[in-house]
Amino acid sequence: MRGASTHGAAAVAFTRTFAALAAAVAFCLVGSTAVAHADTPARRGHECATPSIDRFQQWLASGEGTTVPATGSLLVRERHGYAARVEFLGTEWHVAVVWLGNQFEAQADLSDSAGFWLTYSATDDLYVQLRSASRWSGGAQWLTRVPSTDGRLVRRFFSFAPDGWTWLPELGEPSHSFASAVAEARGLVFVGKTPNRLAFRGLRVNGYRPPCR
Repeated sequence: MRGASTHGAAAVAFTRTFAALAAAVAFCLVGSTAVAHADTPARRGHECATPSIDRFQQWLASGEGTTVPATGSLLVRERHGYAARVEFLGTEWHVAVVWLGNQFEAQADLSDSAGFWLTYSATDDLYVQLRSASRWSGGAQWLTRVPSTDGRLVRRFFSFAPDGWTWLPELGEPSHSFASAVAEARGLVFVGKTPNRLAFRGLRVNGYRPPCR
């Protein structure tokens, strides 16, 4: 009887240990799912009342270069949110703009920001310029290359480390420092000189939350 009692106690202990392990595994799986979905709009905060991507409302075709659309908003309804779509046609400079403060007059001090995450697809290489409020106009801007994704949707980080930004002789050397462009950032301007089909699905700037307008 004593041996049977000992065996029964051991069985109960094993059952409890197994149940605890199963609960721990289930908790880890739920935790992993929560982390995987931590970047969804619901957890980042609500989108704006008007169409937006990560609260950025102003994705615009500037009318510079032959693009589709030629001018106006690039935002189109897609799945449960919005995408910004534009096509560059021909071999000339094309321009597509994102206003960081959701209106032209706004600016943001990104001096303490590490950079930004961009979720996009592109059929060819292009560049993104960081344009400041005081040096908005003209092609002589600080820029970094945005690599082609061969049309696949990818998420890539672009650092604000100065050595990652340069300028193109064809567009001219900026007369202002990169630090000043970061300190009074007005917009990200995507430029390219080749045919390209672009779609943007996400833009998150480290340490910066754009205001809805």
